[in-house]
Amino acid sequence: MDTQVLIVGAGPVGLTLAIDLGKRGVKCVLIEQKDAPQFLPKMERANARTMEMYRRIGLADPIRAVGLRGDCPMDVYVVLSLNEPPLLRLRYASVDEARADLRATNDGTGWLEPYQLVSQYSLEPLLKSCAEALPCVDVRFATEFVSFTQDAGGVSATVRSGDKTQTIRAAYLVGCDGGNSPVRKQLGIKLRGEGGLMELRQALFRCDELFDRLPVGNGPGRGRHYHVADDKATFLIMQDSTRHWTLHATVDSDEEMKAQFEKAVGFPVKYEMLSCAPWRQNLLLAERYREGRVFLAGDAVHLVIPTGGLGMNTGVGDAFDLSWKLAATLQGWGGANLLNSYEHERRQIGERNVGASRYASNGRRKWRSLYRSDIAQNTPQGRQNRESLAREADVEQRKTNEMIGAEMGYRYVDSPIIMDIPGGPEHLFRTYKSTTWPGARLPHVWLDDGTPIQDRILDGYTLLKLGSTQADTSALEAAIRAHGAPLSVLDVPDRIAREIYGFDLILLRPDMHIVWRGNLAPEDPALIGAVATGN
Repeated sequence: MDTQVLIVGAGPVGLTLAIDLGKRGVKCVLIEQKDAPQFLPKMERANARTMEMYRRIGLADPIRAVGLRGDCPMDVYVVLSLNEPPLLRLRYASVDEARADLRATNDGTGWLEPYQLVSQYSLEPLLKSCAEALPCVDVRFATEFVSFTQDAGGVSATVRSGDKTQTIRAAYLVGCDGGNSPVRKQLGIKLRGEGGLMELRQALFRCDELFDRLPVGNGPGRGRHYHVADDKATFLIMQDSTRHWTLHATVDSDEEMKAQFEKAVGFPVKYEMLSCAPWRQNLLLAERYREGRVFLAGDAVHLVIPTGGLGMNTGVGDAFDLSWKLAATLQGWGGANLLNSYEHERRQIGERNVGASRYASNGRRKWRSLYRSDIAQNTPQGRQNRESLAREADVEQRKTNEMIGAEMGYRYVDSPIIMDIPGGPEHLFRTYKSTTWPGARLPHVWLDDGTPIQDRILDGYTLLKLGSTQADTSALEAAIRAHGAPLSVLDVPDRIAREIYGFDLILLRPDMHIVWRGNLAPEDPALIGAVATGN
């Protein structure tokens, strides 16, 4: 073997996978066809769950340092232009405000980390530098994936760098290589769903003065998103520097995007268009996430419309789920069901998030359908049209910006490595309800000393003993350790944790999803130990 894991594609998903594997001591090679991370916006928000996961590997604060500063408003507007009174303002907390609100919340309904607006062109170089600093990780840009073969013992991949071609032998290969994934195509795995729903152009502008000049006249104030009520689906997005802006619109040429930007802004500003390219809206899901020793993650297996911000964030969830399972398998204590569970668990989340994106996108289309050409006119009909559109947007646009249930509340159903029980709470897109149902993420709780319980939990499996329980868990502990799996036992006498979690005993996986819960020591600890470790 040249390495243990070969990762194809160094976007946020591939880089995250490489970092987490590297921190677990797994040797991996990460290849990327591009020469360097590109200055393109693509994604622009790491959601709350993603930031919790990055906190686990020490990257939450560095990401915030390169992202939007914490005092900037995250408001969303529907406008005619940026120098006219907004038709609608949806208020959303800045990161600083959200952090204060979350610190004051301790009933299980909050989460540890607020979202962070961070553009992909800021995130990728940071992740690249973190990956390159790990001795286990070999990062190779300007290296193209050509093809692979696999057998019972591993994967042999042909890669090309300049005029040099070589073969890399690895135990596993992971394709994090985007919507046109060559790895997925070689496997013959198809994407199913709704493709090419709408074609738009996306342009990146540099405009140093726009953010500081808002509001102009009676126009909207500073915010994150500005949806222009027109027939071009015009959408202006502030990037994390506050000097760069992304514009989406259904126009016919790159040159028209400049005129569309000027029209959306509505007052003279100095600007430069840095890039422009067409893109299509898709709602697609791969038939499979794995074949043999080859896995797929991120856009290679799910393509969503950015409504709801579930694209990159779903991919980061794929990476964190797959990483610990690969590490466990390579370290010898993970049974076959660990890797088998990856597709089972993550494909159901991909399917749900495609549905959430469709739900939000339909909402946006609904309010935009009320646009009429006289909407800007100072006439009774013009005023009525503005009021009607704003009223509908106040309901429908929220579907895009309020996806906390999809972000935080997902749980794995019928997983082979969860002690699942029938039933369970409803899956909600917009509402998060705290639960310790097996398969769910452990809810966030502030302990009596002011620390979050997540920061007390080490890597590996964790058995929480809550409320000063005297239950004898020695047999369960022995059953898990018998497979060679790392296990920590954490006594949490704090009353608030026991009240919120509702049980005396909770067994967590390395990703802090719940394997089992109970008030008494289990009757069959060997079964739980085997299921939890995939044996």
